[in-house]
Amino acid sequence: MTKAQDLAAKVDSKACLDILADMVRHKSYSETPGERVLAERMAGVMREMGLEVELQPVVGERVNAIGIWRGTGGGKSLLFNGHLDTNPVTEGWTVDPWGGIVDDDFIYGIGVSNMKAGDASSLCAVKTLIDNGIRLKGDVVLTYVIGELQGGIGTLQAVRAGTRADYFINSEPSDLQAITMHAAAFTFTIELEGITRHLSKREAAVDAIRAACDLIPELSAMTFSDAPTEEHRSVNRVHVGVMHGALGRELHEWRPPQVADFVRLKGSGRYGPGQTRENAIADMRRVLDGLEARYPGLKATVKPETKEGQPTMPAFEVSKDARIVTALNAAYEAIRGETQPTGAIAPPAYFGTDAGHLWAEGGMEGVVCGPGGRYNTMPDERVDIVDYLDMIRIYLITMTDICEIA
Repeated sequence: MTKAQDLAAKVDSKACLDILADMVRHKSYSETPGERVLAERMAGVMREMGLEVELQPVVGERVNAIGIWRGTGGGKSLLFNGHLDTNPVTEGWTVDPWGGIVDDDFIYGIGVSNMKAGDASSLCAVKTLIDNGIRLKGDVVLTYVIGELQGGIGTLQAVRAGTRADYFINSEPSDLQAITMHAAAFTFTIELEGITRHLSKREAAVDAIRAACDLIPELSAMTFSDAPTEEHRSVNRVHVGVMHGALGRELHEWRPPQVADFVRLKGSGRYGPGQTRENAIADMRRVLDGLEARYPGLKATVKPETKEGQPTMPAFEVSKDARIVTALNAAYEAIRGETQPTGAIAPPAYFGTDAGHLWAEGGMEGVVCGPGGRYNTMPDERVDIVDYLDMIRIYLITMTDICEIA
């Protein structure tokens, strides 16, 4: 570990911040041409470093940037995975979202937390080793993908194209914690049909809005009946994000003196590895049965929503004693001098990540760990500089542990 720690101390802070700032200055909104521009930029940087590089076709003109740093042989291989596409800029920003601005504490920009800092961390870890004349026995595979925000289509395509390794680290923002379990995600629509009356006779009505207001806290408190352990149950969650109530299925709003007889709710749920969406919907159906009993005459339906051609992210799980987890834990302790928080830790355990595809489709053993998180998906999105640089060092040490110095 001493040699690896010595190498970690050689990380060039300014050069690594410059690389990340350059990534931030690329406007790589999901499903826009900017995705490909950044993928081509990443491919160019990896090619300059001497890696084997491929712009891997995904769909249409969209491509993943895949780089392989070949080892000398005899070591285990390690794959790093992160997405290049970002959410859009919201209101409330006080700095240029694409400025790549760096101050004493933070680097700012849309997507810097989710998740360009994670991508740059693995890139800079490899670059540091190469710049210091180090060779590893095992391969390091860098996968910078598109379309994570469309259910992970980039990573799914990479896996199906044969991009694999013995172990993986997904660099989604976890504030450097080791996430060993996260939930699968699903979306749903609930419709409540009541009975309208004029407000003068509302006692004779079945108010769909009142029923919805009764229902939402019950949904928010749900966990699912098929959780095999309390840790699995801890990643169960239901959330209603859209509510629209008015008259009729067309939701007419011009007659507020009448009791609303129709409400449409849309939301999202989370369930753990080994649990199923079908069981989650069945559990929600039982909650609706209870609502109908409390509101005689109410009719309630629930159905899952799917988008044609868009995958859903599966759950992910790895043993806390797995080789990749213990290697990452040791690297964290070497850099920070304390035990790395490890497990199904909220809020990252509620995220959907491409680790689900790498685990479920690719059959690989891995862990989720990346810089950023606390300032994720908010105005002035940013990452602590110390976390970013420490992540590079932790990744570097993990590479030397898993892949072995030649």
